[in-house]
Amino acid sequence: MNYVVILIVQIAVILIAARLFGFLFKWIWQPQVIGEMVAGILLGPSLLGWAAPGISAALFPPASLSYLNTLSQIGIVIYIFLVGLALNPKDLKRFGRAALVTSNVSIIVPFTLGAMLALYLYPRLSNDTVSFTSFALFMGAAMSITAFPVLARILKDRNMLDTKLGMLAIACAAVDDVTGWCILAYIVVMVRAQPGTQHLWLNLAGLTLFTLLMFYGVRPLLRRFYAAYRQRGSLSENAVALLLLVVLASALATERLGVHLLFGAFLAGVVMPKEADFVRHILDKFESLTVVLLVPLFFAFTGLRTSIGMIHGGRMWLYCGAIIVVAITGKLGGSMLAARASGVSWNEAAGLGILLNTRGLMQLLILNIGLDIGVISPALFAMMVLMALVTTFMTTPMLEWICPQHRLPRENV
Repeated sequence: MNYVVILIVQIAVILIAARLFGFLFKWIWQPQVIGEMVAGILLGPSLLGWAAPGISAALFPPASLSYLNTLSQIGIVIYIFLVGLALNPKDLKRFGRAALVTSNVSIIVPFTLGAMLALYLYPRLSNDTVSFTSFALFMGAAMSITAFPVLARILKDRNMLDTKLGMLAIACAAVDDVTGWCILAYIVVMVRAQPGTQHLWLNLAGLTLFTLLMFYGVRPLLRRFYAAYRQRGSLSENAVALLLLVVLASALATERLGVHLLFGAFLAGVVMPKEADFVRHILDKFESLTVVLLVPLFFAFTGLRTSIGMIHGGRMWLYCGAIIVVAITGKLGGSMLAARASGVSWNEAAGLGILLNTRGLMQLLILNIGLDIGVISPALFAMMVLMALVTTFMTTPMLEWICPQHRLPRENV
């Protein structure tokens, strides 16, 4: 069987579905990425595999999925690097106490509620092969994450990037992403650390040393990329190739340290120079191919692992409903109350909670990691994917209801 031909056909079908559903969702005032996520789910056993199993088996034979997964993972490594690149610590300093309090509470409250929910779900949706500590920590981390890229796209589509609410949301989401990835790194190290090989503390010590090396050793060297950019007005092909090697080396280092490729790619983006023109240049170099071609492949691969049919019976849907309610209560409610306590108006506090409740792609990344390392079962994976879709889909209509665009003043903060 010629898997290269099958892969090309798969890519073509995925691109068509992603573009089509992306257009349809933009037509109902949703971000295009939501349509792409839904397209990926529908190409899997939840619809295509159920309605046309023969076509599904011919289009996505199990033996070919490793190729699709490999290509999508390369795309996600680059995409997560771009997410880290777009994060700017200076954004947090603009808002002082409001950003600091809200961002911390928006992690602590959903994390705590997620860990408490794990007490109920662990005996029902897990087994003895997974420790309760790993399960609870993962549930807490999954409830805490905010989809920084999707949130930024929503704000851009609604022309809210220059409003106080939009800028505060970006700052809080940036902190949430960094904190969420740190928590996830600890969970992966803890799960992967096997007795008799490497102890947990050695993995964590290695990860800490590597992080310090990236910030205090590699980060100053990366300033040379910005110097080259300022001198030429752009990066040469050799410079771009070297930049990619830095990203890949960082990703491989964290994988070797027992964490995950994506943490290294994210860290490489975080330590890059943050000058706006330089960041925009790098995004222009990589963003289109990554977002248009490679990220939809990841959505499709996630969809092929998601079977909504596994959520059958009233009890399973009750578990799914509990996950969605806890996720919204912790993230939206916690963020809103923290922002209000920091002096933000009720309307803007509610708008901030709605924005930080957006999960999208980042949630799917964390869920795939959880499934890969065996912390969550396929059934729980499907429930959490549904939660990611619901919390992301509700953002735009609720934001328009609570914080209409015309009522948000433009501020130079």
